[in-house]
Formats: sequence, structure tokens, C-alpha cells
Amino acid sequence: MRITQKLIDAAAAALERMLAFEYPADAVLSGYFREQRVLGHRDRGFIAETTFAVLRRKRLLGHLVGAGASPRQLVLAALVRLQGISQRQLAGVVSEQEAEWLAALKSATPGDMSLAEQTDFPDWLVERLLARMDAVALLELARGLNQGAPLDLRVNPLKTTREDVLKRLAEDGIAAGPGALAPLAIRLKDKPALQRHPLYLEGAVEVQDEGSQLLGHLLAPRRGEMVVDFCAGAGGKTLLIGALMRSTGRLYAFDVADKRLAKLRTRVARAGLSNVFPVVISSENDARVKRLAGKIDRVLVDAPCSGLGTLRRNPDLKWRQSPESVAELTRKQHDILKGAARLVKPGGRLIYATCSILPEENEEIVDGFLATHAEFRRVPAGGVLAEQGIVLDTGDDLRLYPHRHGTDGFYAAVLERSASARPARPARSRPARRAAASPPEGEGGAGDS
Repeated sequence: MRITQKLIDAAAAALERMLAFEYPADAVLSGYFREQRVLGHRDRGFIAETTFAVLRRKRLLGHLVGAGASPRQLVLAALVRLQGISQRQLAGVVSEQEAEWLAALKSATPGDMSLAEQTDFPDWLVERLLARMDAVALLELARGLNQGAPLDLRVNPLKTTREDVLKRLAEDGIAAGPGALAPLAIRLKDKPALQRHPLYLEGAVEVQDEGSQLLGHLLAPRRGEMVVDFCAGAGGKTLLIGALMRSTGRLYAFDVADKRLAKLRTRVARAGLSNVFPVVISSENDARVKRLAGKIDRVLVDAPCSGLGTLRRNPDLKWRQSPESVAELTRKQHDILKGAARLVKPGGRLIYATCSILPEENEEIVDGFLATHAEFRRVPAGGVLAEQGIVLDTGDDLRLYPHRHGTDGFYAAVLERSASARPARPARSRPARRAAASPPEGEGGAGDS
């Protein structure tokens, strides 16, 4: 496409807002596009791709350009250095001085770079990860996370089959193939706009990362069961779980955000599900949670987390998170897991999952829970998936990484309650005076990651 001065200015303006890191980058960009309605589809794609390239490689660009680089300089540097745009394509867009600067930048070698600069991670994150892996493994992980994510679809088995969807996409000239891991996954070669495609409007497909789909299969719900998606969010996994249950039984979708559940209701109708019951809760100690204590066959806790496994889609998260925010999240994760565990009936299963790559949000939360809940045991995740014909060996717990599996980074552990364990009793309400003196434990914790 032809790059114009207006496009460069628009990308720089959007990037300036993103670099404040006050709100998620995708929300900032959506707000900017709502203001700039004159921008066409291709223009928006150019702006999104360029600004997100800067967010992914901000440390490299800062090393090459200098710490005080303006948003315009970062945009130009990303175009020339990361996206392969030639100076001829920028003719008439940049000044003579900028053209000389870009010529030098294109041939410049980075020189000595710290490991954090090489990975394009903040220093604190590199320190955390180096405690669990060597520098070579860290660089491999970073290369995977610093790439753009492909577009994955999940087929709705209540409506159609993967083979029929692939055939229909081919007829429409959309290049796609079956996912490598999840049995309902389809990976598109490009990123066409599908919101108005008949397959989407009919509820035959949903956009969902293949790794996220595996979490639904790890839960392995059966027809007629009582199931809870404890942190349902907008409900991508809820829809898959409901379909795997063949729209039978009862599937409760809990979340603290009514707006997210409102979106879920629309998606449930489109998917043709009749077994989903969205429930707004105040926290993991909500009375509506307590009433189901010891009654649920399977519980999925996709816990609110740092989201550092989704950097391919949300590169701003590595700059917005901090050791302090992770510490706060781990407290919430502990409280949410403990609260959700009360729902599980004897012989039932609980899946704890995050889209994080940090052990303190993952196995350390699970290990701490098991140390104080002897009625639960770990079940090897690979065995649960193998029962469904999914061959994937990542150890006792599920660990997915972009550079190994082509998915977002995910962690999940399968926990089973002993069949001989006593059903969980609802937690007693605190006396009024004590409740007034301190807020409920984990208030507002059950969110969406």
C-alpha cells in the first residue's frame, strides 16, 4: 500500500497514546479509530501493525534510536528496521534529514546489548525467568512471544464439522488448515475480517487461540454434568465447554463483570446453546458460589493473571506489568483457587489455568494449594488429553509456548477431589461487626485473564 504523510502522522499519534501505558493498547487503538472514522480498513491495519511492532521491539528500537526518541521516530524506525519498508516507499513522506537518519539506521548494527534488550523484556521479567531457564532458552521464548499471533478459529460441533468449515473457507478463497493440536481448531493463513462472514454469523465458528481451546478439552466435561466456568469473562471457553456437553446439563458462567457476561449472552445465543447460565458474582465468596458448594462435577478456573503468555497479541503487557502487580495477582489467584475448590464434589475435578509464563502464577499457586488441601491430588494433564486423542506431552501439568506449540503461552493443572472426601461446607458468614471491619476475602478477584 502507499504510505502517506497522514498515515505516518496517524500511527505516531496512536503510538503516543499507547506509550502512556495507562490502558490496554488494543483499547487505546480502538478508541483512536472511533475518533478517526475517515481511516479505511487498510489504513487501520497499517497503523495497528506498525504500533504493535514498536511495542514488541521497544527496547531494540530504543537501543538503536536512543531513549528520547519521539513516537514519529519510533514509527519510522519500525517501518525500516522491522517491517522491511524501503526508503523509496517513504520518499516524499520524510524530510531530507530523516532520510539520512533512516539510511544510517537501516545499516546500523545493535552492538553490545544486554539480555533484557535482546529479548525485548523488562529487566525484572528477565531476572524472574532466568531463575528457571538459561539464556538460550529465554531467547527462544522471547522470539516466539515477540512475533505476531496467527488467527485461529474454533469450530462449533453443534453446528458443523471442521471438514465442512475448511471446505467452505476454501470455496470463499480463504486459505486455512486444521490446527495441529486441538481437534476443533482451524488456523488461517492470513487475517481476513470474519465478523460478517456467514460462518461466524451462523455461530459455526468462533475466534479462539488453539491453546485456549485445549483448556476446554482438559476440563473434559461430560453430558448432563454440572460445570462451572469460574472466571468466564466474555466466554470463549464457556462456549466450547457448552458444546462439548452437547448443550446438556448445567453450565454456570461466573464473573465479577456484568459487561463481560452481557457479551457472553449474545455469543451463547449465536452458538445455539441452552445449558449456559451466566451469573454475576461479587467475589469468590459470593453467596451464589457458596450455595453450589460440593455439588459441581467440574470447575474451570482460568484465573486473572499477568497475561505474559499472550504477548504476541498484547505486547504492551510486558511494559504495563511489574513485580508489584504480579504479587497482587498471586494473592488473588490463591484466593480464587481456594474459593472455587469448595464447589467441587467428591470425585470431581478442578482445572487451574493461566495465560502466564511465570511459575509464581502457575505451579507455585497449585503447589501451595495442594500443600493445604490433602483431599485434592494432581492428575497428569497429558493422560486427560490422550483419552480424547490429543497427543501432547508437557509433563504433569500442561505448559504451552509459542515457539514450541504455535499457541499463546498457557499453563494448566488438573486437580481431582478424592471420592471419599467429605463434601465442602459453605463458608460461614462472619459476624456483622467483623465483616464491617474488613472487606470480604479476595473481593473482586474472580475476573478474566
